[in-house]
Amino acid sequence: MAAIDGLPSLSQVIRTHDLVAKKQLGQNFLLDLNLTAKIARSAGDLTQCDVLEVGPGPGGLTRGLLAEGARRVLAVEKDARCLPALAEIAAAYPGQLEVVNADALALDVSAYLTPPVRVVANLPYNIGTELLVRWLSPDEWPPFWQSLTLMFQKEVAQRIVAKPGDKAYGRLALLAQWRTDPRIVLTLPPEAFSPAPKVHSAVVHLTRLDAPRFPANAVMLSRITAMAFNQRRKMLRSSLKAMGPDIEARLEAVGIAPTARAEEISLEKFCALSSGYA
Repeated sequence: MAAIDGLPSLSQVIRTHDLVAKKQLGQNFLLDLNLTAKIARSAGDLTQCDVLEVGPGPGGLTRGLLAEGARRVLAVEKDARCLPALAEIAAAYPGQLEVVNADALALDVSAYLTPPVRVVANLPYNIGTELLVRWLSPDEWPPFWQSLTLMFQKEVAQRIVAKPGDKAYGRLALLAQWRTDPRIVLTLPPEAFSPAPKVHSAVVHLTRLDAPRFPANAVMLSRITAMAFNQRRKMLRSSLKAMGPDIEARLEAVGIAPTARAEEISLEKFCALSSGYA
């Protein structure tokens, strides 16, 4: 990779700019440019897309995205210490990289991006799940992005792709699988990062569906699944009793046994139950 863009290795960049990863920012820098290139490739053809990257840090993935031919990259970085390193990348790719020093949770990226858009990021651990939920829960669907290619702790990645009966199955799986087709495309050991986290990581690629997989009342689906999985060891007739005195009849009407537990119920059944409410 360094031979392609003429830039120093990431280890050199980190030393030059004194970029010690900060735990409070959820930072774990991925230093292997071969791996960052592999992540970029897993996002698909980027040549006709704007790419949103959150938390680029010293720019390893940023370089991978640009080297893979991304039309344009918008890198949102909260840590001002990383800006000089990212500026060096921008200079190597004139007009293709825009860096915004901002908190991704507070920034409206729509003003910076031209469709089609793909999101590719090694998300900071402390905001990764919150960002994913926001991207999956816009007021209008389809959203601004075509796909999400995101790195999480492996445990979170497994929750995204889990199926009924799996220990990891829960609200995150339902939310992701209702509106996208998610799959784990890469796993990484702790030693791939600096500093090495205590857990393995995984990259999940989520392809947007043009319409939700099953019809559902989005507000009620969120409410029902929250109640069901917040008391996942209880039978649904108990965990959902606040939905009304007729909850058992409603469950039976969509083919759900009132004695079943949340982890046994498919996305399709939860959607059908939510659709029964106005």
